[in-house]
Parts: sequence; C-alpha cells; structure tokens
Amino acid sequence: MLLSIVQTINSYLSDYILVILLISVGLWFTIKTRFVQIRCFGEGMRKVFGNLSLNGKKHHSGMSSFQALATAIAAQVGTGNIVGASGAILTGGPGAIFWMWIIAFFGMATIYAEATLAQQTRKTDKNGRIQGGPVYYITTAFKGRFGRFLAGFFAVAIILALGFFGCMVQSNSIGSTFETAFGIPSWVVGVVLVIICGVIFLGGVRRLASVTEKIVPVMAALFLLGGLVVLIARIQYVPATFGMIFKYAFQPQAIIGGGIGYALKTAISQGAKRGLFSNEAGMGSTPHAHALANVENPHDQGVVAMIGVFIDTFVVLTLNALVIICTLYTSDGILAAGAIPDTITKANLAQTAFGSVFGANAGAMFVAVCLFFFAFSTVLSWNLFGKINMSYLFGEKSTKIYTVIALVFIFLGTVASNDLVWELSDMFNQLMVIPNAIALFALTGMVVKSAQRRAADTLQK
Repeated sequence: MLLSIVQTINSYLSDYILVILLISVGLWFTIKTRFVQIRCFGEGMRKVFGNLSLNGKKHHSGMSSFQALATAIAAQVGTGNIVGASGAILTGGPGAIFWMWIIAFFGMATIYAEATLAQQTRKTDKNGRIQGGPVYYITTAFKGRFGRFLAGFFAVAIILALGFFGCMVQSNSIGSTFETAFGIPSWVVGVVLVIICGVIFLGGVRRLASVTEKIVPVMAALFLLGGLVVLIARIQYVPATFGMIFKYAFQPQAIIGGGIGYALKTAISQGAKRGLFSNEAGMGSTPHAHALANVENPHDQGVVAMIGVFIDTFVVLTLNALVIICTLYTSDGILAAGAIPDTITKANLAQTAFGSVFGANAGAMFVAVCLFFFAFSTVLSWNLFGKINMSYLFGEKSTKIYTVIALVFIFLGTVASNDLVWELSDMFNQLMVIPNAIALFALTGMVVKSAQRRAADTLQK
C-alpha cells in the first residue's frame, strides 16, 4: 500500500512538476546570465585545470575551490551515471542521451546560480566554521515563517533523501556488484565500508576534502580509460552510435515502439529525468560543497561549478552511453532490433556492454570497481550535505547522532534493500527541488549582479 502511494507521488513529481520546473529554471538563468555556460566556459576550465592538485592546501575553514568541486563531483558522479544512463537508454532508446545533453546544457546555468548564491549567503559559526547551502539562501529570499518553513522542509528532505536512504541505496549497489563480480559476501563489504566511512566522517570537512580531491580524478581516469578501450575496439561503430543518438532523439518509435507522440514523450522524459538527477543541477545538493570554497568572489566558484555538470554529463555519463550503444544497439548488438531480453536490466546493462569487449567476468569486475568508486565518493559527499542540514535544524551536537544513524543505514544497504527504500529515496530527492527552485527564482537579481559584476571587472582589465 505504502509502496504504491510513494510510486504514484514519484510519477507525478518526475513526469510533470520537476521536469517542467527544472527546465524552466535552467532556461531562465541561461537567458538572465546571457548564456553564462558559453561565455564563461573557458574561464571555468582554466580555474579547474589550471590549478589542478591532488594535495590541496589545508584551510582553517572550508576548502580550496578544487576540493569543493571534487566534493560536488563526488556527489554528482554516482550510480546514476551508470545505472541511470542505462535505464534511460532501455526505456527511452538511444535518443534519450540527446535530451540528457540538452538538460545538462541548461543545468550548467542553474548550477552557476546555486553556487554563487551559496557563496553569497554562507555563514561562519562561533567556532569559525563555514556553513552554507540552500537553507541559507532560502531564508535570505524569504524572511519570517515562510522562509523558515521552506528551509526546514528542504533540510528534512535532504537528510532523509541523501544522508539516510540515499546512502543506503549507494551502499546496496556496492555490496551487490562486489558479491556478483568477486563473490565477496555483501555483509563483509558492509562492515569494511562502515569502518572506512566512519574514519572519514569523524575527520570532518578537512579529511573529506582530502579524500575527494584524490579519489575523484582517479575514479574518472579509470572509467574513462576503460570506456576509451571499448570505443577503440568498436571504432567502426562509433559514427553510427552518434547517428543513432540524434536519429532516435526525434524518431524514437523506430526502436522503442508505440506511436510517435508516446515514443517522443518517453525519450524526452527519460532523458530529462535521468539527466537532471545525474548532474543534480537544481536539486540543491552540491551548493553545500561550493559554499565551502575559499575563492575571491562568488562568480569564481559559479563557473567552476558549471564544469562539474560538464564532467558529469558530457564526459562520464556520455562515455558510458556510447559504450552501451556501440556494443549493444549497433547492427551486431543484442538490442539492435529494439527487443529487450528478459536477462537485460538497467542494473546489468553496462556490465553486459563492457563484457562484450572485456569478456563477461572482466566486464563485471570493471563495472563493479567503477561503481565502488562512484558510489563510495557519493556516500561521502551526501553524508556531508545531510550533516550541514542536521546542524542547521538541531545544532552541532546533533551531528554525532546523525553520523551513527547514517553508518547504520550504510550497513543495512549492503545486506537488505527493497523497492520501498529506493522509492522513498527518489521521493525525498525530488521534494528537495521545490523549495530550492522557488528560492533560485526569488534571488535572480543576486545571481545576475554576480555575473554582471564579473563581466565588468573583466572589461576593465
């Protein structure tokens, strides 16, 4: 009964309210900032890769700009990049990837707004620690009871969505893939995961920043290397792969069946939903990391945040999609005709794709290792985001209780998971978006001023 209710709520949220709301936010800020994702893309790339370091300076409070980006990317690049992309392609066809690209393009403007607002509204507590995120810019946008209600609603939703249920879902992916690929009992994986996470959680922001700035480049390089090997092995099919993405973006009925109207709606909605919740632009999660960055002005972190969406969707997620399409959907692939065998699901689609080149066992192991890095880094970042909101609601002392509960959920995820947990995670995940998006619209002026001020400074130089 409860499961069906939650599923119904999720379907209305994802199919209608959130897709329209988040696309509107992206379009709005793209226009208002005069296409900041194009104008300032080069600046963002220079700020990220011009000062790339795996051993950033220690800060009295907060993080370096790259550490904040690494923490944000750790949250963005999770199981959704592998499982989410697989689900979008299975349901919406290869053309869903095109719509993911469109959503990500506008999402870069949205995340610019989130990051600059997080910087402008962050607070420093009595112990000198920086605190920032949507709850702070929500209460800046709306004073009084309404602002406190929206902020409180957001805080509760993100604690449940990411801190508890979300981490449980991520650890479930780690446990199940390791048991399948290596034969290690999932409860053993759970114990090891809890110990490692506990050590990092107790080390606070500094230790987490130190871990994410090292693990994110390594996990990205590993996955990119494996993906490129597959694409090189299937190089003759790569042109056709891109052709299928563009063709089936507008003619999806040819591969997923149904009438043109139904098929096109499915392709667009799958691309939009999976894209939005892969790069997390507009969800209100990554601003917590960007608020902690020690930068000269908010615009600097805004353009860095845009690169996070670019890396998540246009690099990591796209590479996974290309591997799947060029191995399984091209003329000699098992899904070429559009019929999906019962043995193929979104959970094993990537393993099947990599396995077609690496061999079944090696493919399963490669995806399991990548999923470990992706999911583990996401757990670290999501725990931090939940902790910041726990502190906002109940004070700093409550974070110790929060950490214990979070570790319990992480372990439970490796030994027991069900559809209700996944659906609850999705529901609270989606509910976060509503107060966040409302505040973004309300604070448009602050975002525009940040972009204009930086443009004026550049002209003066």
